[in-house]
This record gives sequence, C-alpha cells and structure tokens, in this order.
Amino acid sequence: MKKKWITLLFIGLVLNAAFAQEGWPTVTKEMKPWTRWWWMGSAVDKLHLARELQRFDDVGIGGVEVTPIYGAKGYESRYIPYLSGDWMDMLAFTTEKANSLGLGVDMNLGTGWPFGGPQVTEQDAATKFFLDEIILKKGDQLRFPLGPIDSKQTFAKLQALRAFKSNGEEINLDQYIGKTAGQWTTSEAVRVIALFAGRTKQKVKRAAPGGEGFTLDHLGVIPVKHYLSSFAEAFKERQIPIRSFFNDSYEVYGANWTDSFLQEFQKRKSYKLEDHLLDFAGKGADKDREARVKADYREVVSAVLRDNFLIPFTKFAHQRGALSRNQAHGSPGNLIDLYASTDIAECETFGSSFFNIPHLRRDSADVRNVDPDPMMFKFASSATNTHGKKYTSSETFTWLTDHFKTALSQTKPEVEQLFLTGVNHVFYHGTTYSPEDVAFPGWLFYASVNFTSNNPLWNHMDGLNQYITRVQSILQTTRADNELLVYWPIYDVWQDTVGAFKTLGVHHVDRWLHPTEFYKQSVALQQSGYSFDFVTDAILDQTTVDSEGLITAKNARPYKAVIVPKSAYFSETTFANLLDLAKQGATVIFQGLPQDVYGFNNVDERRKQLSDLRATLKFSREGENQYTAYGKGKVYLTKDIHSALETEQIFAERLVRSGLKFSRRVEKGKTYYYLVNHSDKTVDDMFRLNTLGASCTLLDPQTGEIFALPIKEGNVRLQIPSGYAWLVAISDKPVTATPYRYINETAELPVFNQPWKVTFISGGPELPKSRTLQRPSFWTAWKDEHANRFSGIANYETTIQLDKQPGKSYLLTLGTVGESARVFVNDEVMGIVWSHPFQLEIGEALQNGKNTIRVEVANLMANRVRDLDKRKVSWRNYHEINFVNIDYESFDASSWQIMDSGLHGPVKLLAY
Repeated sequence: MKKKWITLLFIGLVLNAAFAQEGWPTVTKEMKPWTRWWWMGSAVDKLHLARELQRFDDVGIGGVEVTPIYGAKGYESRYIPYLSGDWMDMLAFTTEKANSLGLGVDMNLGTGWPFGGPQVTEQDAATKFFLDEIILKKGDQLRFPLGPIDSKQTFAKLQALRAFKSNGEEINLDQYIGKTAGQWTTSEAVRVIALFAGRTKQKVKRAAPGGEGFTLDHLGVIPVKHYLSSFAEAFKERQIPIRSFFNDSYEVYGANWTDSFLQEFQKRKSYKLEDHLLDFAGKGADKDREARVKADYREVVSAVLRDNFLIPFTKFAHQRGALSRNQAHGSPGNLIDLYASTDIAECETFGSSFFNIPHLRRDSADVRNVDPDPMMFKFASSATNTHGKKYTSSETFTWLTDHFKTALSQTKPEVEQLFLTGVNHVFYHGTTYSPEDVAFPGWLFYASVNFTSNNPLWNHMDGLNQYITRVQSILQTTRADNELLVYWPIYDVWQDTVGAFKTLGVHHVDRWLHPTEFYKQSVALQQSGYSFDFVTDAILDQTTVDSEGLITAKNARPYKAVIVPKSAYFSETTFANLLDLAKQGATVIFQGLPQDVYGFNNVDERRKQLSDLRATLKFSREGENQYTAYGKGKVYLTKDIHSALETEQIFAERLVRSGLKFSRRVEKGKTYYYLVNHSDKTVDDMFRLNTLGASCTLLDPQTGEIFALPIKEGNVRLQIPSGYAWLVAISDKPVTATPYRYINETAELPVFNQPWKVTFISGGPELPKSRTLQRPSFWTAWKDEHANRFSGIANYETTIQLDKQPGKSYLLTLGTVGESARVFVNDEVMGIVWSHPFQLEIGEALQNGKNTIRVEVANLMANRVRDLDKRKVSWRNYHEINFVNIDYESFDASSWQIMDSGLHGPVKLLAY
C-alpha cells in the first residue's frame, strides 16, 4: 500500500510539473503605479504624511516621488525650508512610514524644475554664449575691457575675439582677452565677432521655499560637482532609503554653453571652434561649412551633457544606494544616448490622444497642437531595451484634460499606448499633498490630473491601479521581444544652419521628428506588424553578433536585423561598424547608402573613408533593390524593406490587420502578447501568432482571471471588445486553467422592470435627496440644483427576478456611465467598471429568484468646482503661477456646461 501511495505521489508531481498553473507574478511595489507627490511649500507634517501614504497604499499605489514646489498663500507659517534639518526629518519619516507599508520613495534632486537653488552661485549658473557683431570702420577702436552688447549681462567673460576683413581674411585678437585697459585700432573696415560666456539668469521654475535660486549649469563639470555635493552634505550621517533620485525634463532655457566649452570642443573635435566664429555666428558665405561646424557643436553639447551631468548624477545616486531616473526629452542632444546614461529612462505624455473607441469622450478644448506620439515614447524604451535594463518609466497623464474633467475611462487607452511602446513603470502626474483643514478641492498643482482623495474617482482608483499592476507585473518580469533595430540618423537633425542650439522636445516633434524618413519608416514598420527598438551610433559601436543575432548589451534580447533609413549625413565609423557586423553574420538593410559624412573635422579624409567602405559593397548605381553577401551576413540596399525582411524569414505579426495593437515579451520559455483593441468594434477571429506553443493562456488584466485558450491547427481565437486588453501567454508546456467562455449567441433578458432607487452616500457640497426612477438616468438630468453641483458617490439599486440556467454565463452591461462604478450583486462586490466597455460578468453571484443589483457611481469634481466659481468662492490662492487652465490662462470654471453624472444606461443583462 505504501509503495502504491509513493507511486501515485510521484505521478502527481510529474503531472503538476507537466501541467503547470499559469499565474500572475508576485507583486512588487514597482509593479504598482507610482505618483508624483507635490509638497506645496513643503508645508507637511507627520500626521498628514502618514495619512496620505496610507491612502496611497489602500488604493494600490506602490510609491511616491517627492517634489517640493511653491506653497499656498496663508499657510506660510507651515512652510519648511528645503533641505533644512526639519525638512530632512520629514523626508526620513516619509521613507520610514512608506517602508512600513511596502511603498517606495523617489526624490526630485531639487524643487520645481530644473535643477538649481540657493546653492548655485552665479559662477555655477546656467550659461549661454553671446556672439556679438561689431562693425568697425578704418581707424575705429575696440576699447578694453570689452563687454557684451546685452547690458544685463553683468557676469560675462570674453572667450574669443576675431576680426574679419571684407575678403574674409581673419585677424586673431585673442591676445586682448583678459585686458582690463587699452584699445585696438583697425587699419581698415572690419567685422568683429566677440564670443562671450554669459548667464541665462533663469531661476528655478515653481521653486519651493528654500529652493529658490539660479538654475544650474548642467554642462559644467565644476558646477555639477558643487550642486551634487550640497545634497551629499544634506544626507551626511543620515540613512534615508531613497529608491531613486529624479531629474525632470530638460527645460534649461537657452543654456547652450559652459565656461570650459571651448576646451571641451577642441578635445573632442581636434580643432578650435573659435577659429570658425564667422561660421558659428552664421555670418559666413560657406553654408555647408557653417552647417558642419554647427553639427560638431551640437554633438559636443550632447556629449558634455552626458559626461558632465548625467553620468555624475547617476554616480551620486549609486553612492547612496539609489538609482537615477531621468527625463532626457527636451535635451540638446542624442535623446536615446542621454536616456541610457541613467538607470531608469523616463518619457512623458502631454495632452490627449485620439482613440476610435465608441463613446470615449475627448473634448475639443483638450486637444493640443501635437497629439502625444507613441514613437516619442520609444526613444526612452529603446534606451532601456538595447542596454538590457529593467524599467522604462513615464510621467503619465500630464494635461490629459483640463482640470477636474479627467475620467478613468480616458486614462486607460493613454496608459495602454505607453505599455505598447515599452513603458513598464508608470508615475501619475499626479497627487498634491493637502492637509485635512484645507476645504474642497484641497491644495492642487496647476498641471495635474488631480488624483487626490478629494476626487470622487479616488473611490474607484483601485480599478485602474489593479489593471496597471497586472500589466506591469508581466512587463517587468519579461524582456521586450523586438526583432529589429532601426537606426536614428541624428546627424540629419544636427547638420543645418538654423540657429546653433537645438533642443528636442515633446511639443515640437512635428518639426524635428515627423518630417524625417526615419519616422516614416518606423511608422510603416509598426503598421505592418514589426517590433523594433531605435539604435544609435554609440549603441552600434558596442554591438556584437552571435548565433542568435545582434547583441547590443549583456541582458538585451538578440535582434534579427538592423535597418538604416535614408539619410543625408552619416558617420564613417558607424558605417564601418555596420559592415563589420555584417561580416560577423548580421543582416543590415539600407534604405539608401550614406553619401556624405557629417561635421567639419577632417572632413576630406573621412569622406574618402566612407567612399572606400561604400565601394566594398559593389552595388550598382542603377538598381533600386540589391543585396550582397558580406562575410557571414548580408547587406541590402532597397526601398522595399518589407520584402527584404521576408526574404530573411523575418515576418510581421499579421494580427495588426484586424486593428489590434500588440507588444511581445519573453522570459523563461514563455512568450507574452499584450493585445489592445483601440478600434471601434470587437475583434473576434482566428489568428496565427508568430510564436507557437503547446498552450495558450489568457491572463485578463482587467479582472485578474485566468483562462485556457484552445489552439486549433496553430490558430487561436481572440475575442477582444473595443476598449479591452488581453495578455496571452504562449508556452511549450501544457497548463491547467478554466477554458475561456467565448461569447457566442447572446440573449438580452427582460429582467430590469422594477424601479431604481438612487441614494447619495458621500460627497458635497451637500447630499441631494434620494429618488426613485423607472429607469436609470443621470442625476444631472433631474433639474435639481443640488444634484447639478454635487460631486461624490451615489447608489443606483434595483431588484430582478431570474430563472438561472445551467451552462449559461451572464454579462451585465451598464451603458453610459458618468464616470465609474462599483457593482454589487446580492451585496457581493463583483468589481469596478471604470472604462469602455462598461460591462462585467456577474453569473457567479446571481441566484434563482430575486436578486439585488446595486451600482455605486462616482462622478467628477467638475460640477462642484463649477459651482464654486459661479458663486465666486475663493479657492485658488497660490504663490507663483497660482492656478491656470490647459491653455495656461487664468482658470475659471463658471462658464462650463454641467457634466453628465450618474448612471444613464441602458442597463442590460445578457445570457450566453
């Protein structure tokens, strides 16, 4: 008997191993969404810090980023100066309380933005160059000391001085630099170009008390060292466990220089920038040379920003056992390389996007000049993926709508767009600390989505938060399975004569990104069903080839090919690297061969190198579609990139033809497809995915449920409603899970024939009276002034009689909801319905006979704020910018239309 029991146990263990249960990963704090936590005036205390951290934990937020900013008027006595002993005590308490709850704490390494403050002297402040032109006639004099034409520049240094004759001949006057007296007299008419290093005089934007002061010179070695040392001093002898230090988007306006820039330039480019002042100033006759000199300048700015600021910033974080987190967009440099210079690359959404989801609200007033572009997000995720790092974060929902109008349903497709591009660590923008004695709507930041406990949607936030947590749990425990590298031709962006300084920001992608062939090819590849990361010269320089493909970093997934879009200017070193990768076995696809090198230094020699390398390919000048074996690999020259990829047996995912969007991830023998339907109809069809396996499992990120999906002849049926998302796991091992209940024939049951009672349970300014309705309707349709200004929670409750049938499933659809709902069946919570489609399964809680259906509805803050402004109640009273609308004009909601609130329906019960 004992022997038989052991045998049965062994068989059971084998079966359990062979038929594993698919499940969700164990949740970590990073898998949950985090939020930027503004400390207004740093007017915080331990009681309210603990209260708010507990509330974050209660709704499923995993951590906070502490960012102190300006304060509210009338509360100055509560302000705590930034980095003072008391402030550091509050930070220490915050981390202690957060850790006890399992939350994480990040810290902005400054107040407001960008980095700066009282510790930044004018010597260390953000620096800009001045190129003054002085026209002298014969016999005119320059008198010393020579100062800039801008009389406001009280802290300026002359760094180069050249005179130019009418024939272009240069007279070097650098010997007069530093002269405190004397003059130089010209013997003929000349144009003098004087290069000064001055200061932008920018102050920290939205600074907190104690954080006011000059913006930092981000390009200077010494200024950055001084700045970081002030924080090292503040943290001295304090063990405060910060998870990561954060740097916001580069908004250092006009800061295009550092005092040592000329030395930096010569070291990196092997010629003197000051020897080409006429070209640099845009005053020369040779426009090609001007563009080349400016391209070199822009490349050096990028390198200096990385080497003098971001790398020391990361080193500072590591010395304190923390990570560095950085937003590179807006920087004057190669964004991908700058994103890659810190531990966590962070992108940013700004404004709202259009999605073709029926009934998804998008007000025309919320549409900005340029919609958020998913390709922009890929600059950050590409840095993460190509370097084998774990996290790509995002500043999420900035100005998604105007204040108080953001519904949770509007956030879902926006955050899904981030996930699809590789983001896996969401930070809300955000939440403002607010004491209990501050009346509704509490303290608020002017550009925030206002995720605070004063917002009725806070009661349903865990619906959104759980969805994000489930998706991120997969995205953070897997690696991106992108088959292609797409080269970003940065030199085409840098090499032109327009100005000298270039910043690449999210608000002007229509200028520097959209017109490029790189962007057009990337969009075409994505629409065809290919997955890719962007790659730079620096990344290609570190790339190798093995039997699995192109390896960009130790922990990065192999790539199958590299695509080089058509470009005007190229690096001969990068071209040599690409050919070397082909020799090792890589597939390299050129849309067009590079014809010229970028920049000015050694340009003739480098042109010859490029020409010689190009000649080794032996492509004819006439053929549009050519390829050649090159060592162990292959090089293509073709405009038909899709055909070249298929020739190499690199196939697109065909499911995109249905309108589905996807992201593919892999880990430990499993492939995960994150599938999103942003189209206007349900996608219901059989699909053959590029990855095949013995089992296919649905992990529903909306509900957390797990189902087995049958595979028939290599095909799987996907049935994804508009606005819904699936996570599908493909494995070679069979798994045990409940078979998925596809919705086939549906029948609406005529059960909603009893009155509905509406009861207001929480909110303000006062609770409207209860009502009984024959059918659900918005409470803002009742012509009740109390209901029209109400912001809060109401219950819609009714009963139904049901003859429950075995083998049937039951789907409750709510119709139109303003704005989210928690559903109870017979007092059992069924879930939160917070996004399109507003429906959920309720069959498990239904019983034969009488059933009680209760729908707890939360509306927005908008109607109550509208009422405050109509009655001219003063609630906006902040220092600095005070409070503005989405167009950065003074905020006033008094003219708003009343927003629909409550449950409109029609409410239906479907059996299938």
